[in-house]
Amino acid sequence: MSIAIRDARDGDIPRIAEIYAFHVERDIGSFELEAPGAGEMARRYADNQAKGYPYLVAQSCAEVVGYAYASAYRSRPAYRHTVEDSVYIDAAWSRRGIGSALLRALIARCESGGYRQMIAIIGGSQNAASIALHSAMGFERAGMLAAVGRKFDRWLDTVLMQRALGAGATTAPE
Repeated sequence: MSIAIRDARDGDIPRIAEIYAFHVERDIGSFELEAPGAGEMARRYADNQAKGYPYLVAQSCAEVVGYAYASAYRSRPAYRHTVEDSVYIDAAWSRRGIGSALLRALIARCESGGYRQMIAIIGGSQNAASIALHSAMGFERAGMLAAVGRKFDRWLDTVLMQRALGAGATTAPE
């Protein structure tokens, strides 16, 4: 299996929307209740691009099999050196190291972009795969917010994980 990680393009959006829809409809990783269509995903992608955040896809042959992106952790200016990551993999391609490859590349891109902290807000404290992925990439558990979401007729927690990027908080940003 050969996987290439590259920048996302406009033409990838329908496939990205398809991958995300699966997770919205069947999984607790996203707290959205209805999957957004390709038009809304294109709007979100364009907004992300306009703000200069990295947005990556994993591709096998000509097929996008996963994607990851960074976005603002919070909108207030003091948070400008901190990003939040999102990683989604086509369910048929899970457990093949694609999430690790995407997150590793995303971390590198955020470090080269001058960001100093990356936050993972993981849907569901029982989301063992996402927690393990982030732990393997150097994230540490920063806390848990209990029962803050409701999906599939049950209360869901969010797990907060954090990883320093580059020099982290040891020096002032440039």
